[in-house]
Amino acid sequence: MEKPFWPACERNRDPILKRLEQILPPDGLRILEIGSGTGQHADHFTAAKPGWHWQCTDQQEYLAGIGLWQADAQRSNFPPPIELDVRDSAHWQALPATWDWVYCANALHIMHWETVVEFFQRLAPLMQHASGLLIYGPFNREGRFTSASNAEFDASLKERDPQMGIRDLESVAELAKSIGLALQATHPMPANNFLLEFRRADATPVSPG
Repeated sequence: MEKPFWPACERNRDPILKRLEQILPPDGLRILEIGSGTGQHADHFTAAKPGWHWQCTDQQEYLAGIGLWQADAQRSNFPPPIELDVRDSAHWQALPATWDWVYCANALHIMHWETVVEFFQRLAPLMQHASGLLIYGPFNREGRFTSASNAEFDASLKERDPQMGIRDLESVAELAKSIGLALQATHPMPANNFLLEFRRADATPVSPG
């Protein structure tokens, strides 16, 4: 088996890393990634930031591919991936309880909306201890596509599965608010994407996105 490779991860990894470096401290962080996909982000980020302990998770079918990146890296801050199907309560219960941040990239538009809702509900116990949540991907603003390319991408998703689709930023922010997270910043990213920065509402005042 060859290491899985996704060109989009190769293109977006440096802009995301640059933004993460502006948000997160350089050392002593335990970061939980939900839906790690190929594992390319984890490989790149842990090589650049030895002080970030980056835990990959994903469904069973993706673990072997992530494991190839992890095994080649041989970095102590890049441990083997953990199985996590966001719909499986047992997987969530098996996770360690304490993380500094949670990161999720290009996943919400793949999940059905009811799974997105469940994702936030399952996150709630973890966010009692974590400083915040970072979500990367395309989002609509006030129910509108932010670009023609995003509209085309949304149509292609719905051809695969009518329940997939680009999510409204405001709806996602409401789900985060329901578990005590405030949208601290909406960071524009290349290719009509955003990095949403949520922090615990009891620790950080809300700023406009």
